[in-house]
Formats: sequence, structure tokens, C-alpha cells
Amino acid sequence: MRIASYRVGGRERVGVVQGDALVDVDAIVGEMSGIRDLLARLDTEPGLRERLAAGARERTGVPLSAVELLPVVPNPRAIWCAALTYLSHVREGGDRPVPDYPLFFLRVAPSQTAHQAPMILPSASPELDYEGELAVVIGRRGRHIREADALAHVAGYSCYNDGSVRDWQRHTTQITVGKNFDSTGGFGPWLVTPDEFGDPYRHALETRVNGEVVQRAKISELLFTIEYMIAYLSTATTLEVGDVIVTGTSGGVGVRRQPPRFLGAGDEVEVEIEGIGTLRNPVEAEVPA
Repeated sequence: MRIASYRVGGRERVGVVQGDALVDVDAIVGEMSGIRDLLARLDTEPGLRERLAAGARERTGVPLSAVELLPVVPNPRAIWCAALTYLSHVREGGDRPVPDYPLFFLRVAPSQTAHQAPMILPSASPELDYEGELAVVIGRRGRHIREADALAHVAGYSCYNDGSVRDWQRHTTQITVGKNFDSTGGFGPWLVTPDEFGDPYRHALETRVNGEVVQRAKISELLFTIEYMIAYLSTATTLEVGDVIVTGTSGGVGVRRQPPRFLGAGDEVEVEIEGIGTLRNPVEAEVPA
């Protein structure tokens, strides 16, 4: 099943993707307060998944082209982003050691942008970079989760572009500000549930800028498994429904190219993951207030 957050008629809604259309979840199972509500109910209500799938098949949806898609989880409690999780990315950084543990930083919700919505090139910097990644959305609350049980806490998977403002990352040893400029983190186009996505390690990821392939990696190349990342984070904090874990990027980022290749206004970035689809974002220059 594919689930999307969207806005139509000024109201935020949740829908099941059925071909080129969205079928409103409210029309099938009653009013939802958002995707986190739906994911919690999917985990606790027996038969709800089947009711949704059957209801989506029976109804005529709204064309995807007629709605405004939102980031898959528009307002997550936490967006945990992992750094240096592919050996190719570690090596392109020069003499950096391979980390013993995943390096996490946090994103905030306003830093996200949706499928087909623009990534904003900030007026403060010309160094906006792309990072194609697999996003994991939590669907079951948990603390001290064992690796063996970790995938049972996953609601689904999506594409993420961890857009990074590189010079602002280098202002200090803490990279968080450079990772949180408004509308730089693409998240979409939708969430694909585990039963449809299958084994995440069988899939591959590709990032393209203006149609040119700039990153390509297999999810199986992760230095730390998805299960380990979930167990590691849940040792420190309770993972809540709707929390997002962005699993890191592979080699090929713009800042490490010779010469560096940063994104400019008019560019288009695509992050495609087998079994999910393609997240597409045009790049637009910030219009200062």
C-alpha cells in the first residue's frame, strides 16, 4: 500500500495512492487527524489495512495532479538523520575514519519540502547540495527495541533528499544548522508499507540532477543496518509513531566533486528508490522577505 499526505481545498488529508489517483482515507474508515493517526491505527486495529485496500479499489479518487502533496509526515516529532553510513561517502571525504557508530543529527519539520515542491536555494549561500537517501517511518512506539524486533516497528519507507548547505555546515563542528534551512529536505512522494516494499536490502537508490546520474547505491551497502539504527536510537529515546529515520547517503555528493557541483536555480533533483518511486524537486532561489 502507498499512503500520501496532501492538501486539497485548504485542508490537510491522508490518502491511499491508487494508480494516478488518491483515495481519501476518511471516506473509507472515518476521519483521521493525519498520517500519524493512521499509522497508529494500522498498527493496532486488526483488519484496517485490508479495509483500506479494498475501499481504495472500490472508490474513484482525486487525480494526483489535482492535489498538493505534502512531505510524507508533514510534522514529525523527530527526524533523525544518519551521516557517514556508506563507505563510498566516507572515502570521498578524504582521511575520515569509518565510524564505529552511526552519527545522527536532527532535522526540523520546516526544513522539509514535498514531492514536486521546490527545494529553496538560500540567499545566504550558493552551496546547496543533494543527498539521496532512504527514509524509514516508525509505525509502532518503542524503547530499547531489539534488532531482531526492529522491522516490526516500521510503518513504511520513502525517498528523502537531505539537502545540505555546505558552507553553513562548516561554520562549526556541529552540522545541524546547515541541514535545517527551510524547504531543503525533500520527502516523498509517498510512504510504501513493508508488505509492498519487501526486503529493503534488495533495493537500490539513484540520485539524478537534470537527468544525469550523480549517486547510485544498493541499500545493502549501508555500514549500519536499519535494524541497528532503530535499536541504537531507541536505547536513548522512545521512538514514536511518525518519527522519521533518514538512513544516510552514498558517495557522489556535489561538494566532493572536482570541481564541486552545487545546485542552482532551475535545476531539478530526482531521488529514485526501487519499489517506491521517484521524489522530484525543482530548485528555486529564495525570495528574501
